[in-house]
Amino acid sequence: EVQLQASGGGLVQAGGSLRLSCAASGFTADDYTIGWFRQAPGKGREGVSCISNKDGSTYYADSVKGRFTVSSDNANNTVYLQMNDLKPEDTAVYSCAAAWTPLGLKGYCPGYVNTAYRGKGTQVTVSS
Repeated sequence: EVQLQASGGGLVQAGGSLRLSCAASGFTADDYTIGWFRQAPGKGREGVSCISNKDGSTYYADSVKGRFTVSSDNANNTVYLQMNDLKPEDTAVYSCAAAWTPLGLKGYCPGYVNTAYRGKGTQVTVSS
């Protein structure tokens, strides 16, 4: 059974940090890109960051550049999103999803509609 499980969310004050984890199981993630997405109340889903397990390339949304870092532990099929200097506008449900990208990334993250496997989210709340 394919599973993607995001965890690590919580309540944090502005300026604080959280590390999210995305544990993948049930499929070989070598040719996949794992993307992080978020959705705030009343807003559409936004791509936050992604990492290619094929070539290690990473990309970030402008709103999180310099604050968030995505990394991958291939041995444990886990992708992390380190979030520093959190802001109230980062409040959202964060989820991870996997897109098949056997040739690596082409300068941008796959959209959510292009993902093959999707996990449930974890709530991140940043208080001011």
